[in-house]
Amino acid sequence: MSDDPQDPAKERIPFMQRVLDNPFLQLFLGVVVPTVLYILWGVMELTQIPVAP
Repeated sequence: MSDDPQDPAKERIPFMQRVLDNPFLQLFLGVVVPTVLYILWGVMELTQIPVAP
């Protein structure tokens, strides 16, 4: 065992590298993020429609 800070076994993988290395997570985010944004956009548009007299 060495206390070398360059030891690859002890090196922590950055968060964004873990995200970009996972294709299923990218697929999930690519479907969920636009869906949520379009739902929020639609709700905002519905709230701006004036009530009929």
